[in-house]
Parts: sequence; structure tokens; C-alpha cells
Amino acid sequence: MYHTWMRYFTPSPVHHRLGLVCLGVGLQHGALPTVGPRTLDHHVAVVVSAGAGWYRGADGRRTAVTAPALIWLTPGTPHHYGADPGTGWDEAFVDFSGPATATYTELGYIEPDRPVVPLSDAAPARAAIARIARAARPGNPLLEVETGAVVHELLVALRRARADTNADGDPVLAALARDAFQPLSVAEHAARHGMTPAELRTAVRRAAGCSPKDYLLTVRLGRAKELLAATELPVSAVARRVGYDDPAYFSRLFTRRVGTAPIRFREQQGRSVPGGWSHRVPDPEHPPTIPPRSV
Repeated sequence: MYHTWMRYFTPSPVHHRLGLVCLGVGLQHGALPTVGPRTLDHHVAVVVSAGAGWYRGADGRRTAVTAPALIWLTPGTPHHYGADPGTGWDEAFVDFSGPATATYTELGYIEPDRPVVPLSDAAPARAAIARIARAARPGNPLLEVETGAVVHELLVALRRARADTNADGDPVLAALARDAFQPLSVAEHAARHGMTPAELRTAVRRAAGCSPKDYLLTVRLGRAKELLAATELPVSAVARRVGYDDPAYFSRLFTRRVGTAPIRFREQQGRSVPGGWSHRVPDPEHPPTIPPRSV
């Protein structure tokens, strides 16, 4: 005995240009029928929140699936899976597509080579899927945009819920962010963690989807933007605070990566900050508390 509910959508070409579109959503539980063998032309995230079963991919190997778990179904990959007929399972699935799937795959959010992913908690992903199901009500004029937006949230929730991910964040990334403004090479950062440069590259690539050099640059430029937008520090002082002794090099790097020069960025942001410049350097770890206004 099993129960199933599902809805399918056909977003327009305009909606596909948003990057991600939701093609369908389903909620099922019980001793569900076996799926496949089959091959799809789009992605599906199958979230198993209770019960157990199995998955078989193109290589023919049978992999046990024990909740909470995620099954990735990716385009062009033959697959075959099912719930244990004795226990059944609780399943929620989302079909999706769009050009942004290539970037999410490159960043490691979608893992074609790891079709069965143990999760630490399926609740956040189930909550996102429930929002898609609610948006599927008849006559919703925002259906395609609303469901597409939640697919982005679902991918983040699934990435955070991996059983091999620390709930408090990745310690390697946290340490790199803490030391990002020091004049250290990638090899020196690796040595601080007892790693080789190759091991550090692998760890950062898996956690952040980029190289250590790019991750450090992102942290430095983010801090530089904060200082340019919220203080009157000279550009040379901003450069030194984020780890660059050569202001000219910092300006060229900033311009190339951000698309505008530091001075121009400050002019743009300064006009948009209510009250103008602050006399305090912003602390990224402790944002200020804004008291409620009296009416």
C-alpha cells in the first residue's frame, strides 16, 4: 500500500532564462513501486526522509539507501531504484532544469558522480519542497517564478544537510577567512593546517567550489567593499587592511574583478548609504543592532 501526490509544470522559454525552473514536485510514502530502469533529460532530487531501499546506476552496482538520504537523478544517466517492500519509505521529489544546473554542478551542489548522498537532516529540504507543493495551487500567477526560486533554496538546503558537512561551517574555510588578510601564500596557508597545497585545493574546491586563491580573493574584496562603502579610509589604507601593500596593484585587481575602480565604487555606494560615512570601521563579525523607532 502506498500514497502519492504529484504535480508537473511546463515553464516557458522566458522562465528558463531565469536559470532554474521547476518541472514537477511530488510527495509519496509507503511501499512505492520500483522506478526504472530509465533515463531522464533533466535533474531530479529525491529526498528520502524515512525508511530504506536501494539504488542502481549505470554501472549496475546496487547501493543501499537509508533515510535520511538524497538520490540525485541527472540527465542522461540510467538509473533504477526502489523502496524496501517490507518497510517502504517516505519520499519527496523535485524535477528541475535550466542553465544554472551546470554552475551548481561545477560548484559541487549537484553531484552526478555521487548519486546517493547521506543527509544529517532531511527536514530543511522537505520544508523547501513543501513550499513548492503549496505554490502548485491552481491559478497561482507566480507559479513558475516562485517554484524556480525555491529550487535554488532547495539546492542550498541539500548542500548544507550533507552528513559529511559540519553544521557550524567548514573549519578550513573559516580559518582561511580569518587569515585572508595576512600576506600568506597558498602553500603557507596549507602548512598552517598540516596539509599539502594539493590537499588544501581539494578541500576548498569541495567546500566552496573554487580554488583557495579565488576564495581568499573573494574574502579580501568583500572586506574592501565594506571599508570603501562605510568609511572614509583612503584607498591605500583599505588596500593595506585587506592584505595588499601596493595600492596600485589593489586598484587594478579590484577594477578587474569588480568591474569598477575603488574610488568609483565608493562614490556609488556613498550616495546610497543613509547618513553618509560612519566614524567606526564596520565589524563583520558583529553587525550593529538597530533599535526600533518610536512611533
